[in-house]
Amino acid sequence: MDTSAASHSTLLHSASSSKPNLDKKSGALTMAVFVGLLLIGLVYTGFSLMHDVTDTGAQTTTWVPFILLGVALVIALGFEFVNGFHDTANAVATVIYTHSLPANFAVIWSGTFNFLGVLVSSGAVAFGIISLLPVELILQVGSGAGFAMVFALLIAAIMWNLGTWLLGLPASSSHTLIGSIIGVGVANALMHGRDGTSGVDWAQATKIGYSLLLSPLIGFFFAALLLLALKAFVKSKELYQEPKGNKPPPLWIRGLLILTCTGVSFAHGSNDGQKGMGLIMLILVGTVPMAYALNRAMPVDQMTQFVAVAQVTQQSLAHSTSLAEPASSEAARHVLTEYVRTKAVTSEVVPALAAMTGSIGEQVKSHGTFAEVPAEQVGNVRNDMYLVSEAIRFLDKDESVKFDADTKANVTAFKKEIDGATKFIPLWVKVAVAIALGLGTMVGWKRIVVTVGEKIGKTHLTYGQGASAELVAMTMIGAADMYGLPVSTTHVLSSGVAGTMAANKSGLQMSTIRNLLMAWVLTLPMAMVLSGSLYWLFTHLF
Repeated sequence: MDTSAASHSTLLHSASSSKPNLDKKSGALTMAVFVGLLLIGLVYTGFSLMHDVTDTGAQTTTWVPFILLGVALVIALGFEFVNGFHDTANAVATVIYTHSLPANFAVIWSGTFNFLGVLVSSGAVAFGIISLLPVELILQVGSGAGFAMVFALLIAAIMWNLGTWLLGLPASSSHTLIGSIIGVGVANALMHGRDGTSGVDWAQATKIGYSLLLSPLIGFFFAALLLLALKAFVKSKELYQEPKGNKPPPLWIRGLLILTCTGVSFAHGSNDGQKGMGLIMLILVGTVPMAYALNRAMPVDQMTQFVAVAQVTQQSLAHSTSLAEPASSEAARHVLTEYVRTKAVTSEVVPALAAMTGSIGEQVKSHGTFAEVPAEQVGNVRNDMYLVSEAIRFLDKDESVKFDADTKANVTAFKKEIDGATKFIPLWVKVAVAIALGLGTMVGWKRIVVTVGEKIGKTHLTYGQGASAELVAMTMIGAADMYGLPVSTTHVLSSGVAGTMAANKSGLQMSTIRNLLMAWVLTLPMAMVLSGSLYWLFTHLF
């Protein structure tokens, strides 16, 4: 009896001694760096914003747009901050629980590479998210309904993220944001007497939904397969054993774990950081369109090319149809707005596209550069470009519309020109999001780290398990970024850890798995309900 008790006590002591120290307080130097980065980010963001607005030469008649801009930017950066300590904690869990890096250093390391990932991101994910929003709200983003949309979806996402974080549940910020956007779209359609399904680009939502749905399953099975492959080809026993006390792993294993943690952090920044960028650009276009609706930095020689491509494209589209063009740009604008909203092709769509293409080319030609477009016309020019770009995107997928090879090439080239003029992200926006995401990583990481490191499997995470889960997550998130698809770092990595536990026959803590599945299932509908309700409320307040 005494021997059994002593043995049990020894096992408990061993398990306790192998746990990392998560309670060590940050030193004065770390806090100074934290505050310094925050101040630098705020000063740089404020200076860049003022410079861009002043550079337009537009006269300011009221401070209301700037007040709304400030509030919206704080909320948008708040979303990225919460995203940082909610999602990125997954990246550091493996290196912390395998004692590859001390907890505080791992968090700073991860935050740094999140920062760098945001800075080099492509922007494809950012505008893929924006395309889910209702077309009428994007075209009126500076109106009361536009602000209601932005505030509703961001506040709903933050509320759900904070709630799941307080419970220590690794819920997906990507999943939450998509749900919030769909909720706003459905609510907007219902409030205007339409079928709720008409308020969302369901083709794009389905594409994104598949990536969010399948990525955890792929993470689970590929991480399990990778661990089994490691066991078959790498016969080092210590790779598959629990860490001994707080001793770090052998150098090559430690290097692999740090490399994969770095990769996941970088990939997370490049993918998740873009969601905040897209929303911030939407806010900027709505509040200070004279500075951000069009890419004022495009050089004059590019403008010449823009006009030439517009003219050639208009001619190609005009020749592809025997119908007369709409009587005016206003009529063409109405046709394209209805097409982008309903996706229903009529005989007027292609002529309307030709008319709007020619109108855009003439407007740009008359001003010479985007910087010379009068402030009062900037919003209209951008909206025309947005409609044409979206119409081309949908026509390209529609089997009922067939262009000849030359017309298709011209249309594709013109869409590229338009996207270059409207889908851009200033450096200061990337820096602001990068700092918010990086600092968020350094603040609230502990709850999620404990869940991933201790509550998914019944045994302590081994070196091989940590490396397999991280390597799969890094690869999947990086690939998703290349294809412009948002995936959940949380779901990919936590499911990868679960997969390695299953492959290792370590056993899973089913209560945690049930909670993770519940968060996975409930996140989308709950975010939809929250954002839809908030949108209804805000439209009655603005």
